[in-house]
Order: sequence, then structure tokens, then C-alpha cells
Amino acid sequence: MPRPARLFAGEQLRHLRASVGLNQAAMAARLGVSVSYLSQLESGARPLTPSVTAALRRHHPVALAGIEDAAPALRLAALTNALADPLLPASPSPDATARFAEERPDIADRFIALHGAMRAAEERLQMVEESLAAGDGGRRPWEAVRDWFHLGGNYVDALDRAAEELADTLSLHVRDVTDPAWAPAMAGAQMRLGIALRDCGIHVATDHKQSALAAFDGQTLTLGAMVPEESRTFLLAHRLTATLFADRIEEIVADAPLPNDAARNLLRIGLANYAAGALVMPYAAFRRAAREMRHDIDRLCRQFGVSFEQACHRLSTLQRPGAEGIPFYFCRVDMAGNITKRHSATRFQFARFGGACPLWIVHEAVAIPDRIVVQHAETPDGVRYVSMAKGLVKPSGSFTRTPRRYAVTLGCEAEHASDFVYADALDQSAPAIPIGVSCRLCPRDDCDQRAFPPADRGISVDPHARGIVPYRVV
Repeated sequence: MPRPARLFAGEQLRHLRASVGLNQAAMAARLGVSVSYLSQLESGARPLTPSVTAALRRHHPVALAGIEDAAPALRLAALTNALADPLLPASPSPDATARFAEERPDIADRFIALHGAMRAAEERLQMVEESLAAGDGGRRPWEAVRDWFHLGGNYVDALDRAAEELADTLSLHVRDVTDPAWAPAMAGAQMRLGIALRDCGIHVATDHKQSALAAFDGQTLTLGAMVPEESRTFLLAHRLTATLFADRIEEIVADAPLPNDAARNLLRIGLANYAAGALVMPYAAFRRAAREMRHDIDRLCRQFGVSFEQACHRLSTLQRPGAEGIPFYFCRVDMAGNITKRHSATRFQFARFGGACPLWIVHEAVAIPDRIVVQHAETPDGVRYVSMAKGLVKPSGSFTRTPRRYAVTLGCEAEHASDFVYADALDQSAPAIPIGVSCRLCPRDDCDQRAFPPADRGISVDPHARGIVPYRVV
């Protein structure tokens, strides 16, 4: 007797949890599973089990009925996505895929589960390999927090929705940049943030001798005199959300599997930063404007009164279930090539340790500040990306202090190029630039830019032949 077909409904489960306002810990308790197991259910790595289905039927019968009615379509979508993985041979035709999903749902579900497990194992293996290559015995606090955001899709629903409601309360509405009242409106937005802080019993002051961005002593938020306007607004929003959403932030931190207090404190800061970004760039308004402008960063900056980096980062967080934005990858790279901030809602992967691929456009952007550069690139798994990068300089306010120089980059898979204004500058019919994660992980055996051999491959050295790279990868 064939086994009953299993149902993968991660997106629907996330949407249900968000609609009833539960965090993962509360939803896991309601379903009788652990938080980590619920996370796997929501990511689509595991199917709904009979016990989970029974709990859903008891607590959310209408939602479960909708999921079960949509089961064939969900299965076909998941199977099509798994079969399209570039690491697999050519996909069967859409008709053949649909017929297989309908006639053998049990095997289709097992294939979907295997594919999810393969991808999860691949990501864990990369973390281990890079950690070993770097001689690192374990994750440091900032790495643990970075991975927490990454594994959560860089989207925190409870904070995002709360910040959007607060933005509406404070009337932080978006204005058309052609409106003559736009500039004073943005100044008024900053004023309203300041008023809201005073309502919370927090005083705002400026220290003309202070070189740091901000300091808070429990009553007074002191901002440095050199803080630019958009950063000032963001710091006000950070302190406001850290105060108003303190209980929500503590619930999230309590649920997070972090190794120590340092990591938990870093997560508290990161969550308040996330909420601040969601406050000054409210989800629905920002997503709508981004679509209308084809994700033109400079236009978004003017409309929302934010910095280039803030707008790029916010675009990478637009992953609300049922209202997703275009999946982007985003990162920040310093002059030495260190990746200091990163997130990918795409299949694009970053080096966790050591340098990134030297052919990646972001390195050129660091060297040429205030100019946007674009690139059409292909990773070793065959996926093509269109990307833009811009070098930025943060003044130090003093000749004796070196200004901060770095670059930010934002990219999406080439299939979204029509919605990404920067792709207009690229000839996508031309060969894509072959890039990798890092030399230690890149499988390409014919790259003239290679700095190190792959960690999992051997080399052959011919003392009688001299090439650009003094060895051959075998």
C-alpha cells in the first residue's frame, strides 16, 4: 500500500503565524513541536506531520482547509523549484513535471524533502569548511548573530509590522520628491521622531565635541555633531524602537539559540536597527515605491530621506510572506576586502572568512567612490546575477582621523533584470563574468585570478612550465 503523500507548506505556515501575531516560540508550543522543528517546517525543509496537521485542525481549521485545498499546486511549485536547481541535470518539461506530481505525489514529496536537505547540508558544510580554513574553532558572537538573521531570511515579522504601525501613527508618510513640501516634510518627520522620544521620557542633545555617532545614558540621547541628516533620523528611530519594542525584542532574543551574552546583546542592537529601518522605510510604502522606481536607489533615498546603504539594506529585507519583494543579495565590503555586512535572499553565497572573489564588481567600487558600477556575473552553480555596487566615504570630521571607505552592493538573479534599473546598462547577451564565493571554495580550474587552490582539491605543479597561476587544480 503506497504511503500517503506529504505536504510541504512552509510559506503558508509562516503567513498563518504572522496573521495571528505569534512568534515562533508561541506557535511551536501551540503545535506541540520545538522552535527548531517549526523553523524547518516554515523553511519547507520538512512536511506537515500527522500530529502537526491535527494541531492545525484543532486551532486553525479554516487555515488548514485552505492549505489542504492548495496541496497539489504547492507540491507542483516546490517540485518545479527543486528540479530547476542548477546543480541537477536539465529539468523535464513542465507537462512531465506536472504529470509526475499528480501521479506519484509520494515520490515527489520525498524528492522535495531530499532537495531541501541537500541544500541545508551544503550550507552547513560551507560554514564548517570555511571555519576550518580560517583556523576558527567556533562561531564568534557577531557571526552567530549574522547567521541568525540569515537563517531567518533577514525578515522579522513582529518588528516589521509594529514599526509600520508606528510609522502610520507618527504620520511618516512618503512624499513625491517633486513636491515642493518634500524637504520640510522630511524635517518634520525627524521632528516627530524627536517628539515621540520625548513622549517616552528621552531627551535629545547634540555634543559638538563628540566624534562617536550616539550615546544613551538612560535619559538623554546624545548625537555627535558630525552625524549626517539621514543617520540622525535613523539613530532617533533606533532609540525610539529600542524603547517602545523592548518587550518584543526580548522575546525574540530569548528564543534565539545564541552562545553567550555578547551575542544576545548584539542581537538586541541588530533588532533595534532592523525596527528603525522598518520605521523610516515602512514595508508596504517602501516596497510599492521600489517597484514603481525599478529599485533606483538614489530616488528611494530622496523619497524616504535615508542613506544609500540604508535603502540597499532595506531592499534585502522585503520578504514578508504573501507580499515579498524581489529577492536581493546585499553586502558591505571595506577597503581590505572584508565583508562587514551581508545577506542573501537569493542563491548567492558569501565568503564567511577571508577574501571574496577578486572578479566581483564590489572591489572596483571600493576603489572608485561615488560612482555606481554594474556587472552581469555567473556563479559556479550556473546562476546569473545582475548587480550594482557603489563606493562610499563617511567623513571623519577631522584631518587627524581617517574617513571610512567602503562599498555596498545589491544584486538579483538575472530573471528579475527587467525590474532592476541598473540592468539597463548591461548587455546580457554577452558572456557573463565568472565569479565564485572565494578562492578556497571556488571549483573553477581555469581562473587566472586565483589566489589559493580550492580547499577540497589537489594541485599539480610542473617545474618546467610557468603560468599565471603556478599550479594546476586537479
